Amino acid sequence: MAQLRLSNLITRSLQGRASAHRAMAKSALFADSSARTRLNRYNSHIQKAEALEARLVAEQRGEVQA
Repeated sequence: MAQLRLSNLITRSLQGRASAHRAMAKSALFADSSARTRLNRYNSHIQKAEALEARLVAEQRGEVQA
């Protein structure tokens, strides 16, 4: 029998995913770890959020032009 993954069942909008990454970035700043680790996690989540938002903008432009 095929296994279903929870992540396959949850569908979020790009904006929702970007918002979640921004929230994770903020929480990374207050984590109980070294400053370097916190900054790396923060930067990683911000980059993911910005990439998702860029994808959203690109999709919206594509819909408008079509």
